[in-house]
Amino acid sequence: MSTQPEQILENKLVAQLEKLSYEKVIIKDEKSLISNLKAQLEKHNNITFSNKEFERVLNILSKGSVFEKAKTLREKQHIVKDNGDDLYFEFLNSEHWCQNQYQVTHQVTIEGNYKNRYDVTLLINGLPLVQIELKRRGLEMKEAFNQINRYQRHSFGANAALFQYVQIFIISNGVNTKYYANNRHQSFKQTFFWTDRENKRLTNILNGFTSDFLEPCHISKMICKYIVLNETHKILMVLRPYQFYAVEALIDRVKNSNKNGYIWHTTGSGKTLTSFKASQIIMKMPQVKKVVFVVDRKDLDYQTTKEFNSFSKGSIGGTDNTKALVKQFSDDTKLIVTTIQKLNTAISKKQYLNKMEKLKEERIVFIFDECHRSQFGDTHNRIKAFFNNIQLFGFTGTPIFADNAVKNELGKRTTEELFGKNLHKYVITDAIKDENVLKFSVEYVGRYKQKESATEIDIEVEDIDTKELMESPKRLEKIADYIIANHKRKTHNQEFTGMFCVSSVNTLIKYYDILQRKKEEGKHNFKIATIFSYVANEDDADANGFIPEEVSVVEESPALYGLHKHSREKLDEYIVQYNEMFGANFSTKDSQSFYNYYNDISKKVKERKIDILLVVNMFLTGFDSPPLNTLYVDKNLKYHGLIQAYSRTNRILNEQKSQGNIVVFRNLKKVTDQAITLFSNKDAIPVIIMEPYIDYVKQFNEAYIELLKITPTINSVNNLASEEDELAFIQAFRTLMRLKNTMSTFADFKWEDCAMNEELFNDFRSKYLDLWQKVKFDHNKEKVSILEDVDFELELIHRDEINVTYILKLLAGLKDSKKEDQEKKKKEVLDLLAGEAHLRSKRELIEKFILENLPEIEDPDTIPQEFDKFWSTEQQKAFNDLVKEEKLSSTKTQKLIEDYLFAEREPLRDEVLNLIEGDKPSVLKRKKIGDTILKKVLNFVETFVNGFDS
Repeated sequence: MSTQPEQILENKLVAQLEKLSYEKVIIKDEKSLISNLKAQLEKHNNITFSNKEFERVLNILSKGSVFEKAKTLREKQHIVKDNGDDLYFEFLNSEHWCQNQYQVTHQVTIEGNYKNRYDVTLLINGLPLVQIELKRRGLEMKEAFNQINRYQRHSFGANAALFQYVQIFIISNGVNTKYYANNRHQSFKQTFFWTDRENKRLTNILNGFTSDFLEPCHISKMICKYIVLNETHKILMVLRPYQFYAVEALIDRVKNSNKNGYIWHTTGSGKTLTSFKASQIIMKMPQVKKVVFVVDRKDLDYQTTKEFNSFSKGSIGGTDNTKALVKQFSDDTKLIVTTIQKLNTAISKKQYLNKMEKLKEERIVFIFDECHRSQFGDTHNRIKAFFNNIQLFGFTGTPIFADNAVKNELGKRTTEELFGKNLHKYVITDAIKDENVLKFSVEYVGRYKQKESATEIDIEVEDIDTKELMESPKRLEKIADYIIANHKRKTHNQEFTGMFCVSSVNTLIKYYDILQRKKEEGKHNFKIATIFSYVANEDDADANGFIPEEVSVVEESPALYGLHKHSREKLDEYIVQYNEMFGANFSTKDSQSFYNYYNDISKKVKERKIDILLVVNMFLTGFDSPPLNTLYVDKNLKYHGLIQAYSRTNRILNEQKSQGNIVVFRNLKKVTDQAITLFSNKDAIPVIIMEPYIDYVKQFNEAYIELLKITPTINSVNNLASEEDELAFIQAFRTLMRLKNTMSTFADFKWEDCAMNEELFNDFRSKYLDLWQKVKFDHNKEKVSILEDVDFELELIHRDEINVTYILKLLAGLKDSKKEDQEKKKKEVLDLLAGEAHLRSKRELIEKFILENLPEIEDPDTIPQEFDKFWSTEQQKAFNDLVKEEKLSSTKTQKLIEDYLFAEREPLRDEVLNLIEGDKPSVLKRKKIGDTILKKVLNFVETFVNGFDS
C-alpha cells in the first residue's frame, strides 16, 4: 500500500471543487493560461476579441503593482476595437458577484527567475484570483506561507504577471487551513482560520473549509465585498471571519428590519475595519439616506476619519465643528464621522434645528463606536427622540451587563437595554485562540499586611488599600525603584514602551517628581511623559470600572477642562520638560494647544520615543499602540475598566512581543478574575493569563534536552550532515529562543534557574545565525533549499512530542550504549511506550522491532531506514489481513482510508459496507458487521498512519 499525501490531497481537493460547480481545466503553462483567459473573458462579457484587441486587454492587465492591479480588476474597462469603435467590458462582476465564470486547475508551471509549479488555482473569468498551496500533513503551515513568498519573489511577477491578480491565498496541510490577502508586507500572523458564525474553526480543507469558504458565490463575495484596498499603505486587506459575520448581521438588520443591535468584538480585534466595511456597504443601500459613525472623543473623530479614508480614499471629510457637521447632514454626504458632543449640539441648539429637522423622517443609520462608554447618558435618549426613522448599532469590546452597570440619574442600564440584541460576539478567549491578540502576563508586586490575633498574615482584600498606605512616600519610592529596576526587562531593553496608570492626579504628580528626581540623580535615563485633566483629584476609590474620558472635548467651550490651578501649573511644568526633550512648543493656554499636546504624546508613544507614560484615565481606553507592551497599575480597576486598561498591552506586533505585561501594585487578583469571568467565562482565566514563570522554566529545560539530542555540543552544529539535520536544529533552537523571550520578561527570571547557561545559549545563537546567513545570502545555489521556507523566528511555541521519531532516536542511543546498559535503556523505552497513550497502538509492533530486528542492525545510523522497511512490511501485511479477513475490496478500502485520512470524517456505515465484495450482509447483521469493519479500519489508521507526521 503506497500513498503520496500531497498529491492525494490535491486530487481530492480538485474533485471536491468540481462538485461545487468549478469547471476543471488543464492549464500547463502561461501560454495556455492566456488562451483560457481570452475565452473566459469573451464568455463572461458576451463579446469576441480579435488577437490585436486582446493584446490591448493584456496591456491593461500588465500595468501596475499588485495593489494597482486589484483596482484594475474591479474597474470597468475600455479599449478601441480594430474598426475604431469603443468596446466596454469587465474583468469581474463585483455588484452581482455570483455571476462570474469559475474554473479550477492545478500544477500550472510559470518560469521566472526559477521554474515554479503551483498546486491548485481558482480562476474567475480566466484570471487566477485564488491560489492554494498544499503541504503534507505534519509540516508547519509556515512552510506553505514562505513558499508563496518565494513564488512572489521568483515567478508571480514574471512575463504577463497574471498571478499578481491573486486576491486571496490559501495554505493547508490538509488538517489545518488558513487564508490571507495578497499582501507581501504581512507576516504569518496576518493569516486567518475560517470559522462558522459561532467562531468554531473550519480547519480541514476537505471537511468544511472548501464547501463553506470556497463555494463559488462565497469566495466571490469575499473578493468583491470583503477585501479592502488600503490607500495609505497600498495593500490588500481581507476581513477575518468574525468581521465578516458582524458586517453580514448588520446588513441583514438594515435590509429586513428597523430594529437596533450591537456587536461585541473584544478590544484589539480590528473593530475599525469592521465598522468601516459595514458603513461602506450600508451607505450604498438605496433605502438609507446616510450612515453616521459616532465616536465619543475628538481624537477618535480625527483618527477614525483618517483610517476610513485610508480604506477608501476621500470616502469622508472631517467635521471640525458642529456647523460643518450640520452641513454634511444637509448635503449629499453619505458617510459622516462625528463626535457625540457635536451630534448632541446639532440636535439641541436652536441655530441648527431648522436644517436638522428636515432629516427627522429620513432613514439614517447610526453606528456608535465603543458604545459601552458613550451611550449611557441623556444624549442617547435625545437622539432617539429627535429622529423618527433611524437605526442604532453599537460596537463594544466590553458590554455593560447588570454586574458592571454604573448607576446614574437614569438608573442602571445595560448595553442590551439600549441597543437590543447582540448581533455577533467575538470575545477575548476567541481572539487569543486565533492569535489575534496576546495573552496577559499579570504580576502582583507588593504584599500588604495587617495584624490579626497578634499574628502578621498576608491578605488579599480591597479594604487594606487605604489612602494613607497607598500614598505613603515610602511606598511610592519603592514602586518607582521597582519600575526603574525592571522596565528594561519588561520592554526587552526598551524595544517596547510602557504606561503607568495611577489613582489620582495628586498621586501622579508625586510619582512623576520622584521619577524625574531619580533621573537627575543618574539612576535611570527613561523618557518620561504625562498628561492629565479635569477629573484630576478623583481617587477612584469606588473602582466602579468606568474610566472617565478626560479628553472628550466640548467643541464650543474654550475652557481647559476645569483643571485646578495647582494641577495646571504642574502640568505646564511637565510640558516644558517635554518640549525640551523633543524640541516642541506645547502648552495649556487653550483647548486646542492642549489637544495638540495630547496628539503628539499619542504619536510619540506609537513611535517608541516615550518610554513610560504616566496617566490617570487618559489612554486607558481606545488607544491602540502595538509597541506598547507593559502597563504598571497603581489604581483600583474593575470589570470593563480593567479589561480595557489591560488591553492596551496585548496588540500583536512581532515575535519578540510574546504577551502583554501587567504589573499590579494593588490587590487586584480577585477583580481581575471577576472581569475575565464576566467577559468570557470562569474557565477562561488560564486562557487569558499566562502560565507562572516556573512553568516556562520547565519547558525551557525540556527543550534544551531535545536540542542536545540533535547537537550535543556547539561544534556538533558544524557537523550536521544534511539540510534535514540543519532544519531539526533550527526548529529546536527556535523553541528555546521563544521560551527565553517569554521568561525574560518575568521579574523572577535568572539564568541560574535554567539547565542551559547564558554563555552556551549565546554560542548556539551564533551558530543559528550562521545558518540563517548561509540560507539568506547564498545566491549561487542552483537547487532550492528546504531551508528557504523556514522562518528563523519562532511563530508559535513549539512543544516536542514523544512520537515514533523520538523513539527511534532513543533506539539509536540504546544501540550505541554499553552492553551492560542496554537492558536498562531497553526497559526505559518500553516503559515510555507504555506511558504514552497515543503510542499504545504501536507498542506491540515497536517492541517486536526492538526484540527481533534491532539486534541484527550493526550501524545505529541505519535504524530509521530499517524501521521504515519493517513498518512498511507490517503495514502491508496488516492491510492484506484486514481485506482478507473481512472479504473487502482492496482498492475501495485504500480509497476509504485515504478519504478518512484527509477529510477527518469518520466513514459512514454504508460506505464501510460498500467495501465488502460479494454478498452484502442481511439487514439484521449490517450494524454489527459494519461496526466491526469500521473499528478495524480506524485501528489500522491509528496504528500505521497517525503519529508518523514528524
